[in-house]
Amino acid sequence: MNKVLIITYYWPPSGGAGVQRWLKFSKYLPQYGWEPVILTVDPGFAAYPVTDKSLSGEVPADLRVFTTPAIDYFSIYKKDKSKIPSAGFANNTDNTFKGKVLRFIRGNFFIPDPRRGWNGYAFRKACEIIESEGIRHVITTSPPHSTQLIGLKLKTKYPYIKWVADLRDPWTDIYYYSQFYPTIISKAFDRGYEKRVLKNSDLILTVGKSLKELFAAKFKMAANKIEIITNGYDPEDFGKMFPAEPEIFTLSYTGTLSDTYPLTSFLEGLQKFSQQGNYFHLKFLGTVTPGQRDLIRSFPECSDALFYDYADHDEALKLMASSSLLLLIIPDHHSNKSIITGKIFEYLASGKPIICIGPTDGDAAEIIRESGCGASFGYDDSEGICEYLTSAAKDRNNHRNVSTEKYSRVELTGKVAGLLEKI
Repeated sequence: MNKVLIITYYWPPSGGAGVQRWLKFSKYLPQYGWEPVILTVDPGFAAYPVTDKSLSGEVPADLRVFTTPAIDYFSIYKKDKSKIPSAGFANNTDNTFKGKVLRFIRGNFFIPDPRRGWNGYAFRKACEIIESEGIRHVITTSPPHSTQLIGLKLKTKYPYIKWVADLRDPWTDIYYYSQFYPTIISKAFDRGYEKRVLKNSDLILTVGKSLKELFAAKFKMAANKIEIITNGYDPEDFGKMFPAEPEIFTLSYTGTLSDTYPLTSFLEGLQKFSQQGNYFHLKFLGTVTPGQRDLIRSFPECSDALFYDYADHDEALKLMASSSLLLLIIPDHHSNKSIITGKIFEYLASGKPIICIGPTDGDAAEIIRESGCGASFGYDDSEGICEYLTSAAKDRNNHRNVSTEKYSRVELTGKVAGLLEKI
């Protein structure tokens, strides 16, 4: 069986969609003749924004996982664990002088990100694994994009390996990049790293069409080696789920809801929906900033909205299955057409209709349209949102024909295996 070394910072007990992507691929790769070998950071040295211990139970018993220490450049946040940021301060709302200074330091002295404190340890361990295991294929997945620099260094030392760079998010075009106040020099360094990864990798994976086009435009010679492997859902996770329609129309949102996520039009549409005599429950599971909570509760119809802190993966799936409609919001940013949140595929698999607030010509909107599982609305379309809510409330007991098979983790892993064989 061929072996492939997968280098990923995020791995159980870390939580989030980035963890599930390669956890699930690793689960199914042996079915296609590939033995995955995992290299990740020791949890005792890691800086995880969230943890999900339930995912540790999904790691296959025979999967070999190697860990190393790391320098934790986030130690400055240790007095307040809640302030350890995700991939790039996406949830940061600290606009005090200290908060802005910390973001400036992050954006100009830790390029491409502070998690590069793992790189030296990971590189040495990767060399050991490659030489002892006869590894010929290496995958680096990001964010954090510093992980790609490990692959770049390995490709330099071992030119014969086939290096796959899995880029789940934009790099220097991510919607919160400006929060770091990068200088011209810092941007140049970061873009230089990005271009070198695009140039020297043997294969580039992205999660959507717009992201593929974004990277191809940065280095045109890379266009022919960029492939789309979307995120997805694991059929086994949903085999034990029993979707139920709640007595009262229930709208749910899972995941992060920072201040960059436009919510006003949805709340205005919900207000109009309520004024027509409709009753509903509104639930949020995940990190919701104080500003967004205040905005939600400023609408009298939403004053009793329920907020749950981050829950494990199984609890999130149960919430989806027990809802009437699922809410998806895309941040309002110049690159928002390329944003495909990982949860959209589990939303699909739940069989519940989705209402998406974001660019109606974006990648997420196209997935929803193709699968027939819901509708997308612009950031200011409160009227359209109200009309859809009214229709969804009336038809919520009707069966919907939803096409999700191509987003199954099993099918997607087959595509990954085929690309590994091709290179």
